[in-house]
This record gives sequence, C-alpha cells and structure tokens, in this order.
Amino acid sequence: MKVTDYIKNSRQTLFSFEILPPLKGKSIQSIYDGIDPLIEFNPKFVNVTYHREEYVYKEQENGLLEKVSIRKRPGTVGICAAIMNKYKVDAVPHLICGGFSKEETENALIDLQFLGIDNVLALRGDPIKTENAFKAHPRGHRFASELIHQVNDMNEGKYCVDDIKMAPTDFCIGAAGYPEKHFEAMNLKTDLIHLKKKVEAGASYIVTQMFFDNQKYFAFVQACRDFGIDVPIIPGLKPIRSLNHITFLPKFFHIDYPEALSNELLKCKTNSDVEQVGIEWGIQQSKELIAQNVPCVHYYTMSNSDAVKAIAQNIF
Repeated sequence: MKVTDYIKNSRQTLFSFEILPPLKGKSIQSIYDGIDPLIEFNPKFVNVTYHREEYVYKEQENGLLEKVSIRKRPGTVGICAAIMNKYKVDAVPHLICGGFSKEETENALIDLQFLGIDNVLALRGDPIKTENAFKAHPRGHRFASELIHQVNDMNEGKYCVDDIKMAPTDFCIGAAGYPEKHFEAMNLKTDLIHLKKKVEAGASYIVTQMFFDNQKYFAFVQACRDFGIDVPIIPGLKPIRSLNHITFLPKFFHIDYPEALSNELLKCKTNSDVEQVGIEWGIQQSKELIAQNVPCVHYYTMSNSDAVKAIAQNIF
C-alpha cells in the first residue's frame, strides 16, 4: 500500500521508522532485533537506508595501487523482501543517485516491482569519504529531482530502452526535505526551489531531515505551502543517545539544538544521562507534533530501537 494512501485513510497520526542495514557478515536477525520491539506500535511502513560503495587502494605485486570498490552494508532489495515477508509491513527502500547508472536504477526498480514494493524514497545521497563533493555516475543522475523523474517515467511506462514496450510501474515516490535547509543550498528559498522540482518531477510526499526544534518544522511546512508545495510533509525525529551525539549530530547533519535542549545536554555526564534527555525531548516533540495533526511521525533508529520504543510507549 502506498504511503500517501495510509496518510489519506488514517484519522490519526501514523507511526513509522527507519532502519540501517547491518554491516556485512551480520545475519538478518540483527535487523529483526531492531524491528521486533517497535511492531507493537503498528508501524505502517519501515524505511530501509542504502549506503553506496566506497573505495580502497590495494597495493599490487608490481607496486602499483589498484582502486577497489567495496560495500560495507548489503543492499536494500533483499532486506525489504525479508521485512515484508516476516512482518507484513510495507518496506520503503531508499534509492540514491551516487554510484548508479540510469540502467542500474531501472533494474533495481524492476526488482522492487516484482517484490510488490509500492514505495521508494529517492535521494541524491552523500559523497563518499574519498570525494570532497558529490560526484554523479557518468551515466547517472546529479540531483534527486532527476532520479524522481526517472521513477515517474517508469510509472508512465517509459523505460531506458525506448523500443521495448513495458508495463508501467506504480511507485509512490518520497523525497527529502530540510527544515533548516540543505547544507549546500545558498538559502532556504533556493532549497525550496529544489524541493518543488522534486514534487513537480513526481514526488508525492516529503520526509524531513531530523530536527529538534518543532517551530522550525512548522515554519518549514508553512514556507512550503506558501511556495506551492502541497504534498504531505512527514516530520523526522531522532533521539539523542550518547555523549558523542551532542556534537556529532549538529556537525554531520548541519542542525541546531534549541537552547532548552542544549542546557539539559550540558548537564549530562554519561551516555545514560544523554539518552534519558533524548527520550524526554522526543516525547515532548512527538506530543506537540501530534497535537498539530501531522500526518505521521517518522523516527530515525539507526537500528537501535530502545529510545524510540521508550518514546512510542508514551505516545502511540
């Protein structure tokens, strides 16, 4: 079932979450261990992230270096199939531009269609560690809007091979939004221009980057509406769980903590202290968002569900 249909048919705020595929070598049970504690809250869909390849240089016998591609985590197709089979919950795989040609993207979408997957979240993706800035595949997409356009073309029966008639797909396409703007955008206005291009290309809902100040989410939604973006906008929340998160999350995701939260975090001495503050803040955020009738509250678990479960027990 499509994410937008779940939203349309529900009279109350939905619950959903995102998981991180395990590192190579771990079993599927590591994914189930992250999902099992949250099933009681009746998630309508579970997002599965994708992490592109990275490169290492291995020295050959002749002394030359060989550039070797490695993937530290498995792909999403098999994981999504396993989730849907075990839990009877819709899985939403992430599609990214980086590292993929248009033909490879098309093949992945065909596989997803065969599995009965109705939704995808289309993202540009981050540069890999060896890149100073994002570099597109030579035969791929530079922007998420281009990727969304390809998925939408397939929904209309338009494939890369023009002379072969193929059945249209029927994917519901999600896109990412940034309440505090994408860090590469010149300002919020230019960020909204890019977001509107995603919607015009075929995105039918938006999931936001994490934020810790609900007022920034509300202002972002209003700015979208004023700009003519009228699709559902799902807020994304992440509980702070460790002392490392205090500085890592603002640095890596280019977000701010509100003063009330930072004051509490400055008092923390242990990871347990931070996690408790994160849970309490997540509960407050969730309650305020639900009171404003947001379509869904989406939680970033990083495959550790303890804090999200503690929040959900007080909310759903």
